[in-house]
Amino acid sequence: MAVPSSQIDQLADRVERLLVRYEELQRTNALLSQQVESLTQERESLKSRLSAARARVDALLERLPTIRSAA
Repeated sequence: MAVPSSQIDQLADRVERLLVRYEELQRTNALLSQQVESLTQERESLKSRLSAARARVDALLERLPTIRSAA
């Protein structure tokens, strides 16, 4: 049973479009992976800075004199 060449051409065109789309998705995925890595590093840096700031605030709070309620 022979398949008409027009159907083969249509199928070939569709396969070609799918391959192009696949390559586009691979590039997009690579870019998104880079963004995730960059944002993960930025988040870790911000967490570290926050922890250091909290430690400084805690140290300052310890230096404050104790306030006693007037009784």
